[in-house]
Amino acid sequence: MVVVTEKATAPSVLRNTAFLRLWTGTTASGLAMWALPFVLGLAVLERSITAVELGVVLATRTVGFLVAVPVAGVLADRHARRTVVFWSCLTGAVMTPVIALGMGRSLLLMAAAAAVVGAGQGGCRPAFQAMVAEVVPEPQRQQANAATTLAIRVTTLVAPSLTALAALVTDAKALLIVTAALWLVATVVPPKGTWAPDRASSRASFATDFLEGLNEARRHPWLLSGLGALTVMVAFGYSATAVLLPVVSRDRYDTEAVLAAATTAYTLGALAGAALMARWRPRTPGWAGLAGMACYGLVPLALLLPVHWFVLIAGYVVAGIGIELFNIPWFTAVQREVEPGKLARVSSLDFLLSFGLAPVGLAFIAPAIDHFGAGVVLGACAVVCFAAPAAAALVPSSKGFTRSS
Repeated sequence: MVVVTEKATAPSVLRNTAFLRLWTGTTASGLAMWALPFVLGLAVLERSITAVELGVVLATRTVGFLVAVPVAGVLADRHARRTVVFWSCLTGAVMTPVIALGMGRSLLLMAAAAAVVGAGQGGCRPAFQAMVAEVVPEPQRQQANAATTLAIRVTTLVAPSLTALAALVTDAKALLIVTAALWLVATVVPPKGTWAPDRASSRASFATDFLEGLNEARRHPWLLSGLGALTVMVAFGYSATAVLLPVVSRDRYDTEAVLAAATTAYTLGALAGAALMARWRPRTPGWAGLAGMACYGLVPLALLLPVHWFVLIAGYVVAGIGIELFNIPWFTAVQREVEPGKLARVSSLDFLLSFGLAPVGLAFIAPAIDHFGAGVVLGACAVVCFAAPAAAALVPSSKGFTRSS
C-alpha cells in the first residue's frame, strides 16, 4: 500500500536561475522536436511534399535519433555536458533549414538533413537529463523534473494548434525556420554545468565507455527492472493502443472525436500527474511509480471492452496521471543514485530502450492483429501492462528506487 507523506519543504526550484535557463533550453528543443512532424504534415497539405516523402523524412529522423543517443551518452560523460548540448542543438538549428531547402527538390537531401536533425535531438537528450543533477540540489530535483515534464506535456498539447494557427499566415518552409530559431535558443540559453569530466576517460574506446554505462546500470537492480517494465509497456501497450484507438473510435463510436478526446485526455492527465508530483513525496516512490505505470493497462482494457466512450476517456486520463507518477520519481532516482560520471550514459540507455523499441512494437502489432484479432492483442497487451510493473515491484530495491531499499 502506498502511503502519502508530507509536502515537499524544499525551496521552489523556480528561484534557481541556472535551472530556469536549463528549463528554457530544454523546452525550446522539445518544442522544435514536437513541431517538426506537424510542420511537415502542413507541407503535405500544401503539396510541397508527398505523404510518402513525409514518412521517409520522419523515419530517417528517428533513425538519426536512435543512432545518436548512445554516442551522446558517452560524449556527455567524457566532456562538459553544456558543450554537448551546444553542438547538438546547433546541429538542429543548422540542418532544419536544409529540410526546407529540399522541399520539392530532393527527397534525398530532406532525408539526410532530417537524419542529422534527429541526431541533434538524440545528442542533447542525455546531456540535458544529466545537467539537472549538476545545477539543481538534490532536494529540489523532483520539482525540477516535474517542471520539465509540465513543459514537455504543454508542448505536446499546444504544438499542433500553434502550428495550425501559424499556417494561416505563413507556409511550412517559414515554419521550419521558426523551429530552427527554437534550436538556436536551446543552443545559447542553458547554463554551464558544475561537473568536471575525467580527462583520462576520454582516452578510452567508445565501446569501453559504453560498457561502463551498462555496468553502472547493472549495479542498480531497481533500474534494470523498472527500465524493463517501461520498455515492455511502451513496446506493447503504447504500440497496440496507437494502432487500435483510431479503429475503435471509428467502428465502435462512429466518430473521430473520441480519438482526439482520448489523446488530449492522456496529455491532460499527464499534466495533472506532473503537478501532483511537484508537491507529493510518497514514502515508497518506486512502488508508487510502478503502480502508476500499471495504470496504462486500463487503456487497452477499455479499448477491448464495449464501454461507454466516457469510460475510455477516463481510462486515458488515469493512464496519463499514472505515467508521471512513474516518470518523475524515476528521473529523480536516476539522478540521485547513478554515479555522476556515468549519468549521461545510463540516461542514454533509458532513452534508447524506451524510445527505440516503440517502432519495433508498431512493426509487430499490425501483423499480430491480422493473425490473432484485435481482441486477443488488446487482451494480451492489457495483461502485459499490468504484469510488467508488478514483476518489477518484486525486486526489493524497487520499493524506493534506491539500492538501500
